[in-house]
Amino acid sequence: MGYAAVSIPEKIFFKIGEVCDIVDVQAHVLRYWETEFPQLSPQKNRSGQRSYRRRDVEIALRIKELLYVDEYTIAGARKKLQNELRETSRLKIVPSETVRHESFIQPVTAPEIEEFEELEDFESELADAGENFVEAAPVAINSERRQALSDLASQLLELREMLKIKKVESPNSYQRKY
Repeated sequence: MGYAAVSIPEKIFFKIGEVCDIVDVQAHVLRYWETEFPQLSPQKNRSGQRSYRRRDVEIALRIKELLYVDEYTIAGARKKLQNELRETSRLKIVPSETVRHESFIQPVTAPEIEEFEELEDFESELADAGENFVEAAPVAINSERRQALSDLASQLLELREMLKIKKVESPNSYQRKY
């Protein structure tokens, strides 16, 4: 008795309702798992809502598999998950959908330090470049791409708020808590 492959959307953070839909369990089950499995520890935003990362979703899927498919007890699943996480740095659940590479996204390489040293008269070069500036034609954005950009913007805003909270809580600590 196996479960169908689950595809995790390409997002930075997930709300508890989204994780419930992906893992196919109710919210109270996820909250219970958080108390029993220290590996499952979503962050909370200022309003106290849980923000699950992709890693948290992968762990929740693995917990469900251990409990419902492999029929481990809670204690047995906890030990098995600890051993798996100790052995590998990444769970092997289901690979996400292939990422589409847009033609307008180009890889960027970091400039060499010598290139910066050659730019002594950068301001005058910048002024000269401004004279030859040609305005680019606007890029057509369909509704799907517009929605994706809107989702990305909201996720970035949420991430910024979480970073502000972290900075206020402990201004001298920049280590991640896992």
